[in-house]
Amino acid sequence: MATPSLYRALPAARRVALLTKLFAERKETRAHFVARMAKRGGFRPQVLILWPPAKLAQEVVRMNAQTADDELDLLQTLYVDVEPQIQADFLAAAGVQAEGAVIPEGLEPPYATAEGVAKGAAAIRAKHGVDGEHYLRVIARYNAAAWPGVEGIVESLGA
Repeated sequence: MATPSLYRALPAARRVALLTKLFAERKETRAHFVARMAKRGGFRPQVLILWPPAKLAQEVVRMNAQTADDELDLLQTLYVDVEPQIQADFLAAAGVQAEGAVIPEGLEPPYATAEGVAKGAAAIRAKHGVDGEHYLRVIARYNAAAWPGVEGIVESLGA
């Protein structure tokens, strides 16, 4: 059996909650997924537009209608906008000057030293447990160059 993507490794309920929030708050995101669902067949856009955000989110997750690009965007949205505390705690413990979970535009990678990354990783693992470990896997997969040592930390976590 193939290993699920980091996005699909999240519990379905968490993915549905994320999409529900986005569909309620961002019309362009909702329109994007309505078009995708209609294109896949079985649903007319006129019907999907009328669905409440939670129902549309459940169907998107059930049908795995997210692309790899969508998944990356959704993970970033999860850790910066929807559940920012994990990233904010990591950045603070790693010594990164940030406003909450948001890294300033002008800051160039690497954002922290390997020692800072190790401190940040330890802090979020202690405070957030498996959710903190998932966050570490995400930054190791998508932005390892910006976080020295994160790949080794993730390797030490195992499967």
